[in-house]
Amino acid sequence: MSKAIVEFINVTKKYGEKDAVQLANNDVSFTIDEGEFVVILGQSGAGKSTVLNMLGGMDIPTSGKVIVAGQEVSAMNDKELSAYRADTIGFIFQFYNLLPSLTALENVALTKNIVKNAGDPLKMLEAVGLGNHKNKFPAQMSGGEQQRVSIARALAKNPKIILGDEPTGALDSETGVIVLELLQKLSREDKKTVILVTHNADIAKCADKVIRMKNGKIREIKINDNPVPVREVEW
Repeated sequence: MSKAIVEFINVTKKYGEKDAVQLANNDVSFTIDEGEFVVILGQSGAGKSTVLNMLGGMDIPTSGKVIVAGQEVSAMNDKELSAYRADTIGFIFQFYNLLPSLTALENVALTKNIVKNAGDPLKMLEAVGLGNHKNKFPAQMSGGEQQRVSIARALAKNPKIILGDEPTGALDSETGVIVLELLQKLSREDKKTVILVTHNADIAKCADKVIRMKNGKIREIKINDNPVPVREVEW
């Protein structure tokens, strides 16, 4: 039986003060099991990126608890949060965040500066099908290739959880399919917990669990008993 690797317990996040308070998350509670492929779905302003930021240790709740892999992230100090981000989380962003002056291999090898037991950068590139692109610079690669380099960089940390913020948002549909297939495979075969934030309802068809958000609250949590393989979705 799978165990919960993520727990959000009555999490509220407010920004601003007095008359200018913005309620980004309002009493949000959910669990995510180890190895699940999860989509947090909602339109812009729904509060999903705030959830991702708290999961990633980049923000802390105003109230409530965020527990990840048995650690109460919401109670950590800055030093502990930095270690948590380095050891537990692999980030994938919409716009790749690669350093333009470094090759694909060098971008992935940066993880050696972050974690002690970083994976072999060439093996990570080969895992995402880009071993033969190791000496290319970002400007010499397509958007999809750059995104796969960013996934290889996330994997090189050997994280417990991979977080994706609209990871296919800047890609054409066919390239997006390649990236999503890779993420689904990481969940199915490597038992990585993959959590994606998106406004694209088609991606939700591929997930084990869909958490729908609107106006800072959870509207629905749906379990997909038969997630659709990425290739079978009509994009």
